[in-house]
Amino acid sequence: MNMYNDAVGSPVRLTAMAVALSMVFALAACGKSGEKDEHAGEGAKHAEHAGEKKEKEGEGEHKEGEKELTLTTEEAEKAGVKVQEIKTEALGETIVVTATIEPNQERVVRVAPRVEGRVISMPAKLGDRVAVGQTLATLDSVAVGEAHAAWVQAQAELQIAESDFKRAESLIADEIIPRKDFLRAQAERDKAAASARNSSDRLRLLGGAPRAQGGGVSTFALTSPFAGTVIEKKATLGGLASPSEPIFTIADLGRVWIQAALPESALAKVQVGAGAKVTVPAYPAEAFSGRVTHIGAGVNKDTRTVAARIEIANADGRLKPEMFATATIEVAGEKRGVMALPDEAIVLMQGQPTVFVFEQGAYEARLVEPGERIGGRTVLKSGIKPGEQVVTSGAYALKARQQKSQLGHGH
Repeated sequence: MNMYNDAVGSPVRLTAMAVALSMVFALAACGKSGEKDEHAGEGAKHAEHAGEKKEKEGEGEHKEGEKELTLTTEEAEKAGVKVQEIKTEALGETIVVTATIEPNQERVVRVAPRVEGRVISMPAKLGDRVAVGQTLATLDSVAVGEAHAAWVQAQAELQIAESDFKRAESLIADEIIPRKDFLRAQAERDKAAASARNSSDRLRLLGGAPRAQGGGVSTFALTSPFAGTVIEKKATLGGLASPSEPIFTIADLGRVWIQAALPESALAKVQVGAGAKVTVPAYPAEAFSGRVTHIGAGVNKDTRTVAARIEIANADGRLKPEMFATATIEVAGEKRGVMALPDEAIVLMQGQPTVFVFEQGAYEARLVEPGERIGGRTVLKSGIKPGEQVVTSGAYALKARQQKSQLGHGH
């Protein structure tokens, strides 16, 4: 009986133990599964945060790409990019007046023939640069022809007188002729020589040249007295030219005069020697430097202005007579330190005045606050500091590249 109960109780206990173990394993499995799900959720959160961080970093890189550009040396040269270190400049008060370009009147000559003649050739053209002594036109003149004929006759008479003198010289040596005949031959020779010199000088003064008999003895060349530019030409081929009417005007345009009209109110402020900047519509981005060399003695009663002359070097000849100009003249007073850039260095980006600063191998677009404009340059109130490298030429090319880069990022 006891054996039976033990036998029976044993399976019961085994079954209970099995059920208990099963429950333990199930609970353990549930715990691991929950822990795994919890870790999986945390991993998803980390991935989400990482994605947001990466996206934000990407946005930061995009914004930086919008501000800076990197170009190779070849690309910068091809785009015409030039960089200049910004320095503080001394700037005083100025006045802006209208002006006109004129030749330097001390280096202008009006060329006319010394005698009347007919124009038979005109190698010089309007606007040509001519050298000193260069032929402007060739004329045929009756007066020159007559002067040449007189020279030829004088030369013939001189030869006869020279021959008579040599014969008398030999005869007087042998005491064949009296001394008075020798002296008479000598006087005739001297007289013929003087006549020949006078005829030669007259021919030269009329523009002709002594030459052997033949064609062209009545022609002469009208030449330029100095190197310059033909700024006026009135001669016509086949037309008559006379001493009373110049047919060419030659000007040395290496230095030109800028005739400015000063307001009467500014007369006390502008002094001879004051610096000036001149701009012309033909070269709007460039200012030509000069100084005031003369201030007129009277006031124009109609315009109430005083004539002022500014002298400027013009070696390349780009400034032409009669061009309209704008002159910015410094006036007496204290100067202030400012930073200024050429007008073309400042571009509008999203409606804001912007310059490009070259720093650490890249071109950074930077907002600036422009001030007054003086002779093709703009004063900057803020945005850059002295010593920074700023693009002074090629800013529009950099602007186009940056806009293209922004469009690329947008797509």
